[in-house]
Amino acid sequence: MAERSGLNLLWLQSGGCGGCSLSMLCAEGPDLVTLFESAGINLLWHPSLSEASGWELIELLEKIISEEVSLDILCLEGSVVRGPNGSGLFHRLSGTGKPMREWIEKLARMARHVVAVGSCAAYGGITAAGNNPSEACGLQYEDQLPGGLLGSDFRDSSGLPVINIAGCPVHPNWVTETLVQMAFRELQAGDLDEWGRPRSYVDHLVHHGCTRNEYYEYKASAKKPSDLGCMMEHMGCLGTQAHADCNTRLWNGEGSCLRGGYACINCTAPGFEEPGHAFTQTPKIAGIPIGLPTDMPKAWFVALASLSKAATPTRLKENAVADHIRVPPTRRRLKKK
Repeated sequence: MAERSGLNLLWLQSGGCGGCSLSMLCAEGPDLVTLFESAGINLLWHPSLSEASGWELIELLEKIISEEVSLDILCLEGSVVRGPNGSGLFHRLSGTGKPMREWIEKLARMARHVVAVGSCAAYGGITAAGNNPSEACGLQYEDQLPGGLLGSDFRDSSGLPVINIAGCPVHPNWVTETLVQMAFRELQAGDLDEWGRPRSYVDHLVHHGCTRNEYYEYKASAKKPSDLGCMMEHMGCLGTQAHADCNTRLWNGEGSCLRGGYACINCTAPGFEEPGHAFTQTPKIAGIPIGLPTDMPKAWFVALASLSKAATPTRLKENAVADHIRVPPTRRRLKKK
């Protein structure tokens, strides 16, 4: 995109799969280009969307660091690679010989706002799982621990910490909505939660709007992936604990993990990548799921679950363990007055 007056945005990718960029390209209402134009955002460079490469990019980065070009928003997608042994040499910016982590840190100090796009950039994510041989971390967190590349005390020139638009991948509108808030200077510290995530989407639960909620209410549970029932009890679903609006702000207007038949794995949370058990299994103690719904005491859950199961209609019992509706709702005739 040609440079023009407005907010300058630089998008870099580090240790990740590029899935958040692919998600961004599916932004609707408005699309990505329209959003940038209407919000006055000038895309300086993106690894997939920009024609400039090689020396042109390096020259741009050097101009930003020398303050010849202003940088309003730095977006990083993918984790920061610090290995081996803290050298960062596993990931160097081509043509410079310098570790990518050095470029990211210098540019972050120049930006008015720093945005971690996706859980990898925010907390380390998938690339930091296991033994983490690449020593991957997030911009301001390493899993749940404050620190990361920039340190827990980092604040941008407006006084904000790194803005962690967490998700794997992010919903495109989580990003576009946050960018618009920044463009109009409406994003304040109170608009972020304790993990630095925009509250516009994490003040919701994935459970809200789930198409399986009737099954959840009666604890009519699925037992295998193709079943229609609630996936919390046996299939590892964390929708009642996960902070996101996935089932009310759908992908491409109609999709979500749960609507596709897959359990929510709480991908907006730090450490989601290592739950300590298979994603599709619900760990239990004495038959009670370890991860209970947010805000619900264990005693209440046990009591309500017992009552719900006792009152489960035959329709829900049969449909919960089927791959299609076998018993339709009863059709009642309306009584005329």
